[in-house]
Amino acid sequence: MNQIPIPRDIPLPLPTPEPVLVIVLVVFFLMHIAFVNFMVGGALLAFYYELRGLKEKRYDTLAYEIASTITANKSIAVVLGVGPLLAINTLYTVYFYTANALTGTFWISIIPLVVTAFLLTYAHKYLWKRMARRKLLHLALAFAACLIFLFIPLIFLANINLMLFPEKWGTVQGFLSALTLPNVFPRYAHFLLACPAMTGLLLVWLFRRKTMEEANVIGFERAELIRKGYSWAFWPTVGQFVVGPVALLTLPHVSGSTGPTTAVFGLSLLASLWMALLIFVEVGRPAERIGRSFASICLLMLSVLVLMGAGRHLYREASIAPHRELVKAKTEDYVRRVGEANRMAHPAGDQRRP
Repeated sequence: MNQIPIPRDIPLPLPTPEPVLVIVLVVFFLMHIAFVNFMVGGALLAFYYELRGLKEKRYDTLAYEIASTITANKSIAVVLGVGPLLAINTLYTVYFYTANALTGTFWISIIPLVVTAFLLTYAHKYLWKRMARRKLLHLALAFAACLIFLFIPLIFLANINLMLFPEKWGTVQGFLSALTLPNVFPRYAHFLLACPAMTGLLLVWLFRRKTMEEANVIGFERAELIRKGYSWAFWPTVGQFVVGPVALLTLPHVSGSTGPTTAVFGLSLLASLWMALLIFVEVGRPAERIGRSFASICLLMLSVLVLMGAGRHLYREASIAPHRELVKAKTEDYVRRVGEANRMAHPAGDQRRP
């Protein structure tokens, strides 16, 4: 432990009780990440279907329907991201800012990358008809936006992962070095699979609201569109049964208790299994009955999100708990020494101002 950097904390009271900040962090982060999933998944699916639209026109129309959701989801994701960012800054100041400093160049590059990606998505959406005869250039806009959308979460994951391991702070030499730490890429794969899965359910919600005539304008039957949404939700969820346990097993061992974390992740696995079974049943239903279990599936997806968010918070607390005690002791010692220095500089009865 002597080789672990132990900075002192800022001896200031929290602006609100800690449980309130924890609730803000977990709840708003879950809402934020849901819309990030919709945004990234929508960008990927829009690009995929527009590519297929080069040979079959109706897929181009479907791609436009999906692309129309991206900018709205982007705006909601950005707004909802403010709350958890403020909460994590307040609750984990030492850890969050240390990780930011160690990945400095790439961390600050998130701002221009986000701006560029958003401009590309707006151009891709609003120039769709104007660039109908320049499809390769139009696809290039979508492809560039997808690449940026896929890269930004990797920066976040590397940063959030790094803040959990103070013992690595002395050896990390920037963002690329942080990527080599355990669990970054399994968590990234977990995120990537969640994007089309969440977007698939969003598409089911959108297409269930359409009439037969509105679906025919796109070029598909309404039930066929719903099945496509369910398929995007189903197969990535099946993939999570492999990636999820890998992400859990590759979590580095910590001295704090991780029993509750394992239990919560286990419950999320069961909820995911139940959800996958319901989706499988839904896909096989006739057109007039498809979508009847949609509310139950959404509730199960919500429970999975809540359990995953709670599990990650529990692991974060267990991971940094021993180091927090060291920081607390150093901070208390610092405050004590400052008090002693002040008393020596201004002994009792000395009325002179410093």
